[in-house]
Amino acid sequence: MRSSTTPTGSTRSGPDHSSVQRALIGQTSPDTSSVGIGLAIASLIVMPLLSTAQRRTGRALHSNAVVADGTQTLLCTYLSAVLLAGLILNATVGWFWVDPLAALVIAAVAVREGIQAWQGKGCCAPGTACDDSCC
Repeated sequence: MRSSTTPTGSTRSGPDHSSVQRALIGQTSPDTSSVGIGLAIASLIVMPLLSTAQRRTGRALHSNAVVADGTQTLLCTYLSAVLLAGLILNATVGWFWVDPLAALVIAAVAVREGIQAWQGKGCCAPGTACDDSCC
């Protein structure tokens, strides 16, 4: 967040968009993140296992909520893959513009999932059959 003074003298507080502009316009490239790469790799290993366990437990308990949570965890695996691709491309070949592009992909997926959840659509929504083909 950044606070600034407008021409009329009032103070404005809001997000600092200069970092987004720098990344998209290409004035500076972001630093590489070995910690971020390590966490994304760990996520790609752990999340599918956790998702499978959650879905199995949800089916055993006849709980659509737990099964749906397992599906969301699987979605996190896909998002981690997008994140890892962006971080690795930035670190290895210097394609810093992939990082904000990956963030936009993640945001689009999150919006889509949110809309589907709000509408009660998607895998394992109440009243739908839930099997391994959708989850």
